[in-house]
Amino acid sequence: MLKIRGEQFIGKFVISEETGRKFGTVSDFKFIVESGELLSLLLSEVTSYAKEVGIEQDEKGRFMIPFSTVKSVGDFIIISERELV
Repeated sequence: MLKIRGEQFIGKFVISEETGRKFGTVSDFKFIVESGELLSLLLSEVTSYAKEVGIEQDEKGRFMIPFSTVKSVGDFIIISERELV
């Protein structure tokens, strides 16, 4: 199993695998404390496109990308937009 530190995501752009469009920048993440499992990436600098798509928001109004949609992590975080809806 690949081990990834959550800090590796902070400050990276989230990009759609299907369209190449940007959703925003990762500012924080939600995880299960006991296991360290990442649940979702929280975005800042959210684009108008991300708002149009209707990405789920948490109780504080922060846009959340489910970690299950992440396909690749490098200079950018590539997600499957198809799995968001």
